[in-house]
Amino acid sequence: MTLFPKTNYTALIKSESKRLGFDYCGISKADFLEEEAPRLEKWLNGNMHGQMSYMQNHFDKRLDPRLLVPGAKSVVSLLLNYYPSEKQNDETAPKISKYAYGEDYHFVLKEKLNPLLEFIKENIGDVDGRVFVDSAPVMDKAWAKKSGLGWIGKNSNLINKESGSFYFIAELIIDLELEYDGPVKDYCGTCTRCIDACPTDAISAPYVVNGSKCISYFTIELKENIPNVVKGKFDNWAFGCDICQDVCPWNKFAKPNKEKHFQPKDELLGLTKNDWQELTEETFKRVFKNSAVKRTKFTGLRRNINFIST
Repeated sequence: MTLFPKTNYTALIKSESKRLGFDYCGISKADFLEEEAPRLEKWLNGNMHGQMSYMQNHFDKRLDPRLLVPGAKSVVSLLLNYYPSEKQNDETAPKISKYAYGEDYHFVLKEKLNPLLEFIKENIGDVDGRVFVDSAPVMDKAWAKKSGLGWIGKNSNLINKESGSFYFIAELIIDLELEYDGPVKDYCGTCTRCIDACPTDAISAPYVVNGSKCISYFTIELKENIPNVVKGKFDNWAFGCDICQDVCPWNKFAKPNKEKHFQPKDELLGLTKNDWQELTEETFKRVFKNSAVKRTKFTGLRRNINFIST
């Protein structure tokens, strides 16, 4: 393949991703993630995944996209902003993570990703590939970093210099050679705000997050009772947690998203502390219809609300 079509194809894909609503698009060579391999192994050996046993599965596939898509040559990483223009009205009410304000991101992103893959096939030719949104063993933050979309912060989130970290990450792994972007510099410097602010000490060291101590883990992933040792440390979070992102200086550049599917329902924003404590399954189904909050189910959310309220 000559340089000319490779350049054209790259420009074409990036232009179409923007038209479909993605905020950023970066591309890297589909290769073995050498730098991440020892880190992932150490993280798993330290049992920092807690009961997220799926993190142990497909170790090789997590590190090599060519095992997911035979013949893969490029990983196209895409970012979609979810930062809301409004927040929950009652500051004393149980809080949910901003990423769950609107419709479930898995569906929203796939509605943009699948057309992008179709566009590539229609305009470039016989290209094989797969789309990924948190649904397979893909190290999305590592690929976004390699694609120059940001650096991995000390809270392990991808941080974009222009607009912070409130982004969903998705990938397109294809067997088409493209022009590749390079990584950007780490701009965290000596800042430790995220580490200092975490109430459960989940950020055990700079760039290392112990998933089994994270409020998001306790309120979403953990299926049994929340241990009493973290009682009083949740800062009112009932689903997920945004503390390490809220205190990050780079998020002063965050701008409200323009995605209609991420706009929160007025009823959700208007729930008072009392409404949350008296939440019924009927209200749960109505308010969180098509929401990522459904993942914890009514019983799980009820457990979380009780835990932070008593």
